[in-house]
Amino acid sequence: MIQGTASGVGKSTLVAALCRIFRQDGLRVAPFKAQNMANNAYVCRDGGEIGRSTAVQARACGIEPTVDMNPVLLKPSTDTAAQVIVLGRPVKSMTAREYQDFKPTLLSMIRGCLFRLQRDHDVVVIEGAGSPAEVNLRDSDIVNMRTAEIADAPVLLVGDIDVGGVFAQLVGTMHLLLEDERARVRGFIINKFRGDLEILRPGLGFLEKETGRPVLGVVPHYRHIRIPEEDAVPAEKIGGAAPADRIRVDVVLHPRMSNFTDFDALEAEPDVALRYVERPGDRVPDALILPGTKSTIADLRRLKDAGFADHVVRCLERGATVVGICGGFQMLGTLIRDPGRVESASEAEPGLGLLPAVTVFEEEKITAQVSGVHLGSGTEVRGYEIHMGRAEAPAGAPFLRITARGGRPVSEFDGAEAAGGRVWGTYLHGVFDNAAFRRHFVDGLRAARGWPALRTATPIDDDAEFDKLAAHVRAHLDIDRIHRILRKQEGNR
Repeated sequence: MIQGTASGVGKSTLVAALCRIFRQDGLRVAPFKAQNMANNAYVCRDGGEIGRSTAVQARACGIEPTVDMNPVLLKPSTDTAAQVIVLGRPVKSMTAREYQDFKPTLLSMIRGCLFRLQRDHDVVVIEGAGSPAEVNLRDSDIVNMRTAEIADAPVLLVGDIDVGGVFAQLVGTMHLLLEDERARVRGFIINKFRGDLEILRPGLGFLEKETGRPVLGVVPHYRHIRIPEEDAVPAEKIGGAAPADRIRVDVVLHPRMSNFTDFDALEAEPDVALRYVERPGDRVPDALILPGTKSTIADLRRLKDAGFADHVVRCLERGATVVGICGGFQMLGTLIRDPGRVESASEAEPGLGLLPAVTVFEEEKITAQVSGVHLGSGTEVRGYEIHMGRAEAPAGAPFLRITARGGRPVSEFDGAEAAGGRVWGTYLHGVFDNAAFRRHFVDGLRAARGWPALRTATPIDDDAEFDKLAAHVRAHLDIDRIHRILRKQEGNR
């Protein structure tokens, strides 16, 4: 089990790296995270939702993601409440206090998921959440040391040296653990290192002497590997300038944005400069994208209050393409209705009026893998839907024809477009992951500038990226010693 001294120390990436390393070493591997809190979700083949980071880890293992790998997903909708998803299906929205009371009922189900994975694999690499030293949450813990106890798993504790204070992080965490919890910790990993390792060595010696645990490696910071982020847009991608010789794409940073990894493949195109924007500016991009959100009405109101409504219209008038994905598609319509107060305390909110679509929120949540055809170009697309609302019979042209949902043939339309295709929206997450459609979209923006089409999309090779990640981490961790710990041949020193 990989636990961390805090959120954001790199647990998810290290789990993905170890998953790929163990697979390379000939083992059958699966990831597991009992509880994840993120609006960045993935839909499994059976329609169940899990955290996208766990789905990425499953890809590193070379296996299909399943709901057993992340049985509890919390999708924050406000600062004090979240939608609770159990075994891939929504239960209800709960306040933090309600969820605390609900957690003990989940332990048996979590145990069953973990045992099934252990039965079918040689190694299960478990990810913790936040820190195991949150003493106020110890009694209700279901994701850190309680999971390690259920699995009888050795724990490797990760600290982030890039934020400073890594020795205090690790020593302090060990001090706050109970004696039986400390006994599970077999060693430390220091992550995101920059600098001269020799200068760090005295600190490593202090840490080992102070805790009686070995440092199993110091993993350097990297920039040459593209692994999806877990649940937050990196700060370096927010705002900033863009080169004039590339297509400029702005993505609005909603407070409750979901599935921002929808744009990773688009960002990887060499002629695209993509950034996330928190407030409107003077710059008119080639394309302005409204992404998905867990709180459509609240984020739409914030959009209007921040001046983005006028900015969207100004960008369209000055030649930009305006795109809405899922909740962003709903915002571009004429009206969002929530008669059952499914998502908001308000019954309705006017949309931006750029697409002829009315959204009605319903109790039933739609989650499915889908396939279809983009009507404007004839390109085939695949992706997944995660939404509560349905668009009522748009009068304008649909964007996609859906040919399969959840593995079953269908013939339905999705999304809408207007203004000669310069405004469009879709419920399909992952639409830009489709190389032919992605290149069609970017080449259309190039044509608006009078630039020639490139026609060939940049290939996205996840396997190659996982192999690069594994090589990077393997070079800086004592993998042989970790194998011995796994075989229970080595306890604490």
